[in-house]
Amino acid sequence: MVYILEDDTSILELVGYALKSQNIESQGFSEVDKFFDALKIKVPQVVILDVMLPGISGFEILEKIKTNPKTKNISTILLTALNNEYEKVKGLDLGADDYITKPFGVMELLARVRVILRRLDNQESEILLDGLEFSHKKHNVSINGKTIELTLKEFELLGFLLKNPDYTFNRDKLLEEIWGYSYTYESRTLDMHIKTLRQKLGSWGEHIKTIRGVGYKLEKLNA
Repeated sequence: MVYILEDDTSILELVGYALKSQNIESQGFSEVDKFFDALKIKVPQVVILDVMLPGISGFEILEKIKTNPKTKNISTILLTALNNEYEKVKGLDLGADDYITKPFGVMELLARVRVILRRLDNQESEILLDGLEFSHKKHNVSINGKTIELTLKEFELLGFLLKNPDYTFNRDKLLEEIWGYSYTYESRTLDMHIKTLRQKLGSWGEHIKTIRGVGYKLEKLNA
């Protein structure tokens, strides 16, 4: 289930129609109060959230969602006309999964929604590998009992590599699987996430190998 909170009814109808065309169940809201009333009844998997709403910022709504134990695990895509790095970082720091600026392509939005739904549908409860414990259910990563704090994308990237050990992925494939589309002008984002992920994992980060001219793979420790 996908909830859409957008005060522009034309955009609301367009997104709702696009999701329906892909057999993705959705419900749209143009009023904040009705959106929160619906959350009390049913918690969706994904929320597509407009940032510039009358009377309240989408950032404030996102913060409410992420600080409520019942809704904090909802995946969120911010949809906004704000197109600067500060606003993007602010949204991601508050817990948003993704950020799309208006005007946007419907196919791109659908691709990003599908990535999130596929990730949720394919979640494994727990992966254990060479002292590292990865739990989707608890959204937790630990090494030898010590919790490792990761951003959402670092967590997803590590989970994908863990489920496909010793398999080399090119950059385009990883961008498609984790971000849902190709970063034509921001391809370095993957390299930066790999770098910070390795740093946070310490010596365990040596499992993540760079395959020169191709991409990356997660390699098991030698026996």
